Amino acid sequence: MLDEREVYYMERPTVHPYIPIIIGVISVALSAIFVKLVTADAGVIAFYRMFFSVLMMLPLFLLKYRNELKIFQKKDWIYSAIAGIFLAFHFIFWFESLNYTSVASSTVLVTLQPIFAFAGTYFFFKEKLSVKTILSAVVAIAGSVIISWGDFKVSGTALYGDILALIGCALITAYLLLGQDVRKRITLVTYTFVVYSFSTVALFFYVLIKGESFGPYPGIDWFWFIMLALIPNLLGHTLFNWALKWVSTNVISIAILFEPVGASILAYYVFHETLSNSQIIGGMIVITGILIFVIDERMFRKKKL
Repeated sequence: MLDEREVYYMERPTVHPYIPIIIGVISVALSAIFVKLVTADAGVIAFYRMFFSVLMMLPLFLLKYRNELKIFQKKDWIYSAIAGIFLAFHFIFWFESLNYTSVASSTVLVTLQPIFAFAGTYFFFKEKLSVKTILSAVVAIAGSVIISWGDFKVSGTALYGDILALIGCALITAYLLLGQDVRKRITLVTYTFVVYSFSTVALFFYVLIKGESFGPYPGIDWFWFIMLALIPNLLGHTLFNWALKWVSTNVISIAILFEPVGASILAYYVFHETLSNSQIIGGMIVITGILIFVIDERMFRKKKL
């Protein structure tokens, strides 16, 4: 079997894969910044982010991928719909968390997703857990406790924001686990378009039921809505998926860990948010725990091969 370096040199990309990965990390790091710049409620922000994403994907989907809907099974539709609902509420909880806690705390806690993922695969897919995997979870959770304890001492509302971010993290994990089976048969564009569409519908009814306003909003808010769809959603994740042709998933996983770092730096300059000692120490511990997990997963997969 060819290793990663042999594949890379057989078919060189036009640019080094690490360049799109860096741009991708910056793109997703901008998400929290854009959200805090919008005056609308969390549900409305999430709705327009997904709505504009679907609109931007629609021409490509209709031209190249619409026939794939014929191979969707009943189970695929059900899983995609539930995944879309989980994705919708992930955005609601995460965006809402940014009203109560700092960008740094919120984004660090959302990056706990790999730890939630291994718990999900253990309970639902009976995947075995190594000692290092369990250790990584303990370390990452300890880091999140330090962040939350520091925020609790600052204010109860900051702790509430941390809890919302953790719920958002659990929901994005559920979304990914549900899509695991469907993605084996359906291309990325079709699956993403279908799930985003379900998510948009779910968010529409959420905003309607909550009585939040769809508009009017200042022109600058519409600009940030479109930027949320274009940069973190379509540009960031598309670049990660492009880079996967030449680098392993683990490289992407490690790169995404720098999202809270980038978001915290941007928040410092845009909102003048400073980092407390508990956020710095807790954030470093969380990232260390996830790094242990990612490296352990890579070694486990090599042994299986």
